[in-house]
Amino acid sequence: MDDERSYYEDDEDFAADALELPDLKDTFEALPELDLSPESLFERFGLEAPPPQEVAVAPAKSKPAEVVGVLPEPFADEGVKPEADERAWYIIHCYSGYEHKVKHNLEQRIESMGMQDYIFQVVVPTVEEIEIKDGKRRTVERCLYPGYIMVQLRLTDDSWYVVRNTPGVTGFVGMGNTPTPLRPEAVQGILRRMEAAAPQVRATFKPGQKVRIIEGPFADFIGVVDDIDEERTKVRVLVSFFGRETPVELDFLQVEKA
Repeated sequence: MDDERSYYEDDEDFAADALELPDLKDTFEALPELDLSPESLFERFGLEAPPPQEVAVAPAKSKPAEVVGVLPEPFADEGVKPEADERAWYIIHCYSGYEHKVKHNLEQRIESMGMQDYIFQVVVPTVEEIEIKDGKRRTVERCLYPGYIMVQLRLTDDSWYVVRNTPGVTGFVGMGNTPTPLRPEAVQGILRRMEAAAPQVRATFKPGQKVRIIEGPFADFIGVVDDIDEERTKVRVLVSFFGRETPVELDFLQVEKA
């Protein structure tokens, strides 16, 4: 592969996209150092790290033995790499808020550099949510993992170079210096969450905040948020009746910021 300078001079679309992003050097210095430890990654992707476990030793020249009886880890075991012609999903991190721009840039590089046989899919994990703003309901798209993108590829020196040198990409997620593939169970879990049938309702208020009730028998009453139940999408509001505060349980869509 040619050196990095040749890509910047020959690929005009790539250079034009790079101008739309913030100065990488200044942004790098402004950002805190990323914690890529396994514990941090488990927490960020909403997965519980498994307890310490014993791994059976596989016979020579056979596939590594699988550990039975524990929840699957999101990443493959360290040291277990996909075969040369095997597709796998990897996580790359980028500047938060630029996930879709980086996805677009990477897809352009895949096409212009003829990498379709090595890099297959680029996915920004998102979910749809319903929020109420200015008394109106609207559906918005929220990133599940701000600053992270999923890429399905066949890991080679060339595919690594194309992804790693896309403007806005700050690196691969991995254990050590080698990108670590996601386990298939983790990939399926993320994709299923993205394909949820009904949009989730997003709470736009916090405990202690004043809200206005916009639906039901208490419409137009002003109260204070006492408790929020994210799983049931319910909120308990303290409303004043004849000088006494009375708790009223309402749906997220029945209240808005006062």
